[in-house]
Amino acid sequence: MFGRKSDVSDNNKANKEIMAVTYIFVGIFILLISYIFYFTAFRSESFINNPYNNKRAQLLSEKIVRGTVYSRNGEILARTDSDENGNEKRVYPYGPVFAHAVGFFSQGSTGVESIASFKLLTSNDSLKTRVVNDLTGVKNKGDCVVTTLDTSLQSVAWSSLGDRKGAVVVINVKTGEILALVSKPDFDPNRIDEIWDAVNEDTESSPLLNRVTQGLYPPGSTFKIMTALEFIKENPDTSGYAFDCHGSFLSNGVKISCYHGTNHGELDFDSSFARSCNSSFANISSTLDKEKFGRTCTKLLFNSELPCPYNYKSSYVDMNSDTGFAELIQAGIGQGRTQITPMHMAMITSAIANNGMLMKPIVISSVKNIRGASVRTYSFEEYGRLLNPDESEKLRELMRQVVLAGTGSRLQGTMGYEAAGKTGSAEYSVDKTKSHAWFTGFAPYDDPEIAVTVIVEGGGSGGETAVPIARMVFDEYFND
Repeated sequence: MFGRKSDVSDNNKANKEIMAVTYIFVGIFILLISYIFYFTAFRSESFINNPYNNKRAQLLSEKIVRGTVYSRNGEILARTDSDENGNEKRVYPYGPVFAHAVGFFSQGSTGVESIASFKLLTSNDSLKTRVVNDLTGVKNKGDCVVTTLDTSLQSVAWSSLGDRKGAVVVINVKTGEILALVSKPDFDPNRIDEIWDAVNEDTESSPLLNRVTQGLYPPGSTFKIMTALEFIKENPDTSGYAFDCHGSFLSNGVKISCYHGTNHGELDFDSSFARSCNSSFANISSTLDKEKFGRTCTKLLFNSELPCPYNYKSSYVDMNSDTGFAELIQAGIGQGRTQITPMHMAMITSAIANNGMLMKPIVISSVKNIRGASVRTYSFEEYGRLLNPDESEKLRELMRQVVLAGTGSRLQGTMGYEAAGKTGSAEYSVDKTKSHAWFTGFAPYDDPEIAVTVIVEGGGSGGETAVPIARMVFDEYFND
């Protein structure tokens, strides 16, 4: 009798152990199924779009003909051609003009080719067509992507930059649509396999680098937008400000000189900004609360993630309670360790033009199947408010004075629009005669539609070099 009780006890114990193991395996199975569902529903697109995961995209290409990329004007920016033997080749009709904006699909992927890779390798053709193609071994046609890129603006921005190193970006301030994105030096994506080793190893010119989103530069006097904003926050009535510029500013052993030692004479706050007086802005910076200034910079997305569809680098400014006096006034004029990308500068300018509200930048407006039927349309989204309407209005007024009475005078006398902006000449070398040329601005002044940001590496004066490029882009947009 005792043996039978022991047997029963042993059996119950064994059953419990079996059930425990069963529950463990069922739990693991449920977790695995849940992960597969999560990955398929939410992560598969980003996984395939990853430029380092080109093998997965190549496998999909064996079953689907990669779709076509269109401009907002309906012109083809990238397509897949096949020869009589069925060999496929990715073709870029505009060559280097859209090199960084559209990118390439080979040796990895970049630009829109990377951002929209999953969509281009997905077919939403009719179910009947897909079934027949699968049964007969015919590849399905991938979906088509319609971008926000404007072919005429892109072409003008590309040609106006010429053979100089630099970048141009154009954004619709009310929608966030990226209308043009140019980075130079560039390359011909049609020949990317042939020239890959050369462009990949060219560390001097870095033609593969998208300077719009990945080029970090000292902002120079364009950063005075941020400094002016903080001064306005701390001093709502700026009418009492006055400064007598003698070509330089010296305080606590730190000396700041105006561009080319220019003596600006007596200035108020508005004329200090319009004429881009380094000495006056060094004086202004010396009065600012470093912690508050740091919070303002953070609000403007410095040292932060950006809502950017392209791969990007974060901008940087050293501004907090521990920031030294020298770094404070250097940062106030956009020098020192401060760095920003042209895309970030364009976002800030867009927010100022749009009453302080930044629209989330987008480069894809819709997806259509091979027959032109809509698959998905992307709506415009507010990213967030970077500054309040009163602050943005004051900055717009300051930026208009840059054109009317300051360093942006080459934007005077325009036809069909009035522009506003800020120039910059950013030192980047121990040779103080060398500087990058900046301009960032918007138009029309009364009801802004687009923001244009330009940088020319080693271009010298922003007013002399970058403003004329921006004007060509503005002219194309408003007078086409």
